[in-house]
Amino acid sequence: MRIDVPDGQHPIEYVWGDLVPGIGMAAANFSLSVYAHTTLGLREFEAARLRIAQINGCLFCLDWRTDRDGEKVEEDFADAVTEWRTTRAFDDRTRLAAEYAERYALDHHNLDEEFWERMTAHYSQVEIVELSMSIGSWLAFGRLNHVLGLDGVCVLPGS
Repeated sequence: MRIDVPDGQHPIEYVWGDLVPGIGMAAANFSLSVYAHTTLGLREFEAARLRIAQINGCLFCLDWRTDRDGEKVEEDFADAVTEWRTTRAFDDRTRLAAEYAERYALDHHNLDEEFWERMTAHYSQVEIVELSMSIGSWLAFGRLNHVLGLDGVCVLPGS
């Protein structure tokens, strides 16, 4: 870890809560809201989330699988996300979610009209904003945890 955590303190709670309580708690609430209030389908949600985890290299995020009422994506889903361009396991919405996550993280200046035509053909404006906010959350907080070395000790509530 890059941050000194006092003995007996949980690293995530200390860094996100104790060190910067005004920022950390707001960030944590935003991060948890992405899971609690999503209207996106599980496969689209996980395709985008896992693509960001792969790009960030966040160890915890790579291992995490979102659970919706006892349902999770299949075991080999992460492999399909890696191969989002060619996998036969994805429908158009799921493939587009993975593509959007990758481009959002690595090439956001080149999201052209052709891309947005495809997005608006498959996603409502509400879904596009929700997916954008979710991707932004995963990108920021997954990188924060990885850069600070917290991703090896990260545990989300209820997991």
